[in-house]
Amino acid sequence: MDPVSASFLLIFLIAVALFFDLLNGMHDAANAIATIVSTRVLSPFVAVLWAAFFNFAAYFIGTHFGFEAKVASTVGTGLVAPDLINNAVIFGALMGAIAWNLLTWWLGIPSSSSHALVGGIVGAGVAKAGFGAIVWGGLSKTVVAIVLSPVTGFFLGILLIVLVSWLFLRANPARADSVFRKLQLVSSALYSIGHGSNDAQKTAGIIAVLLFANGYYEEFTVPTWVVASCFTVMGIGTLLGGWRIVHTMGSKITRLTPMQGACAETAGAITLFGATWMGIPVSTTHTITASIVGVGSARRVHAVRWGIAGRIVWAWVITIPAAAVMGALFYLLGAQFM
Repeated sequence: MDPVSASFLLIFLIAVALFFDLLNGMHDAANAIATIVSTRVLSPFVAVLWAAFFNFAAYFIGTHFGFEAKVASTVGTGLVAPDLINNAVIFGALMGAIAWNLLTWWLGIPSSSSHALVGGIVGAGVAKAGFGAIVWGGLSKTVVAIVLSPVTGFFLGILLIVLVSWLFLRANPARADSVFRKLQLVSSALYSIGHGSNDAQKTAGIIAVLLFANGYYEEFTVPTWVVASCFTVMGIGTLLGGWRIVHTMGSKITRLTPMQGACAETAGAITLFGATWMGIPVSTTHTITASIVGVGSARRVHAVRWGIAGRIVWAWVITIPAAAVMGALFYLLGAQFM
């Protein structure tokens, strides 16, 4: 391939990666704003602006604390051997994840964009070089996180709602409601920062390994411009919103009060901060859904619509294998032209 064609192909693949990031922001906007919208603390439009701002602010916070590229490194080099990654593998990974995201967005199912990307990468890598392409240590860490992140969010949600209920046992209900409406602004901001710091890094990892595979860097590195671009595009995607999924997350699983919303968002934020600090690409969707179920079930088991929750869990289970199949198919298509 001549240099001009190679450059255009690289630009095209970076654009596809950023489009995935945009969809991630749209798809996962529900995670950050569903609770604050369902409790009527903010209107949907203002809530999306709020989440988008803090999604982008996560870049500067991550840079300050030194964990802005840990998740990116895991995604870029910790799932498929980096020396096997080429343009067709990246194309397959991204298109597999995009196809699954669009399908679940249209159906209003809050599946995981993160695990769709993981599935796409693994599927494309296996299609190229068999199961030997997989970095089993990195993949197993991600698979373990599939279980641990929602479990952590669930039990933190229960713990926080029990603790807060005890602390405000004698409080005037109207005054307590007013306090938690203000606190939910803080908890929603924290969750948006957690979402941005974990999710935008995944696309950054893909672009970074793409640049490495095309010889732009002698070793795998995550340039600042790549990280900043991903955070910016994710913020724009969040502004565009994902209203079908907001409805599922904010009202179909369980009805929330401002106190419950604040507890759910705080539980989710704590889980995401911990995962990002350890460099683990977890699902923000899994985390907040489990936190919502946790605070709902702490009130009473029947407060949770378990049928809806079960449908969401099934989407979690099939996301990685479904995206892997799509990623493999798109790799086979891309290999014919790249």
